[in-house]
Order: sequence, then structure tokens, then C-alpha cells
Amino acid sequence: MSQHDVDRDPVEVGLREIEAARTLLEGVAIRTPMEESRWLTSVTGAPAYLKCENLQRTGSFKVRGAYTRIAGLSAEERARGVVAASAGNHAQGVALAAQLLGIRATVFMPEGAPIPKEKATRGYGAEVVFHGRYVDQALIAAQEYASETGAVLIHPFDHPDIVAGQGTLGLEILDQTPEAATVLVPTGGGGLLAGVAIAIKSLRPDIEVVGVQAAGAAAYPASLEQGAPISLDSMSTMADGIAVGRPGDVPFRAVSQYVDRILTVSEESNSRALLSLMERAKLVVEPAGAVAVAALLEHRGSFTGPVVAVLSGGNIDPLLLGKVIRHGMAAAGRYLALRVCIPDVPGGLAQLMTELATEQANVLEVVHERTSPSLNLDEVEVHVQLETRSEEHARLVLAHLRGRGYRVFE
Repeated sequence: MSQHDVDRDPVEVGLREIEAARTLLEGVAIRTPMEESRWLTSVTGAPAYLKCENLQRTGSFKVRGAYTRIAGLSAEERARGVVAASAGNHAQGVALAAQLLGIRATVFMPEGAPIPKEKATRGYGAEVVFHGRYVDQALIAAQEYASETGAVLIHPFDHPDIVAGQGTLGLEILDQTPEAATVLVPTGGGGLLAGVAIAIKSLRPDIEVVGVQAAGAAAYPASLEQGAPISLDSMSTMADGIAVGRPGDVPFRAVSQYVDRILTVSEESNSRALLSLMERAKLVVEPAGAVAVAALLEHRGSFTGPVVAVLSGGNIDPLLLGKVIRHGMAAAGRYLALRVCIPDVPGGLAQLMTELATEQANVLEVVHERTSPSLNLDEVEVHVQLETRSEEHARLVLAHLRGRGYRVFE
């Protein structure tokens, strides 16, 4: 027994509870793949692995905690049904768990939740109700519903059974990569991070456990600094699955005790990570699920390898996926938007296209602008969208145009 297990008060969850959850989840949650990532290793300089929880049943890790929690309800509690609040992944986990256990489920989702997550939740037999802009607001509505109807609230992260269920992921990581030195975990309310950290630190205190949050929805850094959960005034991130404004009390205590550090990542890093996972690993991952890889890209050189990046979910709206791909390509220097002043003479535009072709830049869109105070009388401004191969290629295109005498504005 490790020192972590001996001193785990006031944390309500320990290795014993997580191991019991693993037994309970046999035949319910699948053992997801652990993939060695050569491209990520080459980029970061440390041996890297991807824990593909995006391939879990319902498309995320959430079924682990949801089933563990609901399976522990009494017959009387089961008869009253369950209610949950979620942007989509916990919703699907609760819906599937309730379906498997023959229990009625109602799920409150924030308005604008991804359509595939809504449809999947309904497909598992749950009733869906939309409320509020964020998960926190949907959670308040779910709590009111529970008070009014007697339904049992299945919190997305703030319950010992939820943390224990999510912790089974940590046991799998140890089984699959015992050589791991660092594990990075996407973090919203903290249920997954808490469970994984308890499991890993109880057995291998030498492994560094790192939580990763989106910079626009990072409640943990300030909360840990204050020593108690602090609510954010607002959030802004594409990673809806981890857009949680306040850490849960139960996971916060575990995170405070077991987690080594919390990092944040930008939207640009996150979209680049998602795009890279699609291109190089052939994996569809939602923005919340890609933040661990984003941390490896944004904070490269600051981790001891081998490194395990948890891909916590893969449920992404196709429309959002298209936007994120474009955002990721722009962040990676694969899209270049320019304003170029050219002579307003026959052949002026054709000459610009020739210059771009010389540098092998693919023209996606061209728009003329003739009325601008910045233009000379004999000029026209051309707005050009280009596809480039890399940031270096984009710099070469700009340098070539300027070297040919064009006035170019990014």
C-alpha cells in the first residue's frame, strides 16, 4: 500500500473503490486501445502514446462513471428514475447505463449542444430537455427536476462513484503502458482527472499526472491557488465537453492531493491537435478530447517520456468538425488570407496568379476591391485565400510577392 493510499483522507475514493468499479464494468465498458504515436514522438521528442477513449462505447469515457453510479442505486431509487445534465458525453453515458439497467432517464442539455450527441442520447432511450447556455446552467435545472420529481441526480463528475468509475481508465493505462512517466488528462469538472490520478498515484507515485484545460474555461488553476473550488464568470472555448465553470467538490479534493500540475491550451493549439489526430493518427476526436495532445504541442519539451495523452471523447458535430479543421489548418499555416495591391491594367490579375503558381500556392478564392482609401488611382486590391503546405511555405509566398514589388497585407 502506497503512502498516497494511507493518507487519502479526506478524499472519498481510493484504489479499492476503483478496482471494484473495474469488476463491475466488465462487459459494459470496453478496454480501449493504447496506440504508440510515432508522429507525436517525432514532434515532441518524447515517446508518446494515445489512450483512445474516443473509441469507448458512446464515444467517450463517461459510461464508466455513469454505469458505476447508477448500478449502485437501490431498487427504490431505480424506480424513481435518474436525471443528468451534460453537453452530450455524460448524457450518452447515463442514457446507455440506464437502458442497460432498465431505468428511466431524463437529461438536461445546454442549448446548442452538438446534434449527434443529442440524437445519440435520445437513441439510448433518454428524454432530452434543453436549458441554458452552459452545462452549469443545465445542471441547476436538473437539480430542480430531481427535487420536484424524486429522480436521482447523476452528477457528471461530483460523486465518489463517478470518480471511481472514471478511475478504471487509470488502471488500464498502467496495464497497457507500465513504462509511462507522464499521463495527460483532459479536465473539465475533474472527475476523470481525479479518478485517473488516484488510480495511478496509488500504484505508481513516480508517474506525473497532468490535467489539461482549455484556456477559455480553466477553473482549476485559480481554484487550486485559492484552496477551494472557484466559479468562473464566463467561458469561451470550442471544447464544450470540458466547459465547466466550477470544479466539483469531490474531484477537487482528489486533484488537490494527487495531481502534479494543471496546464491550459489555446484554441489554436487545440484545433491543430485535432487536425493532426485526423491526418496522422486517423482518429476522430472532439475538441475536449484533444486537449492532452494540444498540451504536448504547446508545451513541448516540458514532459518526461514516455508520455500518455488521453483522448477522452470523439463525439463531434460534423459542422463543428469542418470549422475546426479550417481553424486548425489556418493555425498550422495551411491557409493564408492576403490583400494584395496590383496594377489596374489588363493582365494584372493574371500576373499575380502566375506569381502565386510559381510558389506552388493553391488559390482558393479571389475577390476584387476597387474602392479603398489606401489604393492609388491606378491600383486595385485583390483579396486572395490560399492553401499552403506549412508556415514556412506561407512565409516564402509572402517574401516572393513582396520581392516582386507587390504591396501585401495579411
